[in-house]
This record gives sequence, C-alpha cells and structure tokens, in this order.
Amino acid sequence: QVQLVESGGGLVQPGGSLRLSCAASGFTFSSYTMSWYRQVPGKERELVASISLYGSQINYADSVKGRFTISRDNAKSTVYLQMNSLKPEGTAVYYCKAVHFTNGYTYWGQGTQVTVSS
Repeated sequence: QVQLVESGGGLVQPGGSLRLSCAASGFTFSSYTMSWYRQVPGKERELVASISLYGSQINYADSVKGRFTISRDNAKSTVYLQMNSLKPEGTAVYYCKAVHFTNGYTYWGQGTQVTVSS
C-alpha cells in the first residue's frame, strides 16, 4: 500500500519557522524525485521545492529561495521541508509528491495545513 503522509503543519507567526515531514511507504523511495507543493483555496497548486533521488539536484520557487530548505533521508524514506522566515503569503496546504525518475508514476500525500498569522 503506497502512502505519503505529511506532518508538521500548524499555526506560526510571521518570521517563525516550521519543519514539514513526508513519510513514504509502499514503494522504492530512492527511485523517486520528491517535491513539495502548496495550494491556496481558489488558486492553482504551485511547486515549492524539489529534490533529486540522492539530493544532488535541488530546485526552489523564487518566492522561497533563501528561506526554505528541502532535504531527504532515503534510509528513512522521508522528505523534509524546513521553512524559515515564514510570511503570511506562505499560508496554504502543503503537499508532498513522488515521481518515478523513469516511468513518471506519481503519488501525492494528503496535505498538511500551514497558517502564518499574527
């Protein structure tokens, strides 16, 4: 049974930090590019960050560069998103996504809510 389970969301003040985790099971984690997306109601889901199979290639949306860090631990089948200097515009549901590096098989997590507000 394939699962991607996000955790770590919550309410945080502007300027604060959160670390999101996405625990994967039921597939070969190291064969999948991992990404974090976020979505605000009424708007399109957007890519926040992505990381290649062993972490050699990392990409960030311009809006989060310098503030967010994506990482992965293949031994734990987990991908993380460290979010620092959070802004109200960061309020969204954050989702993790796994895409097989060759055949494109895709899995999505259920999402975790992040609210940045004073």
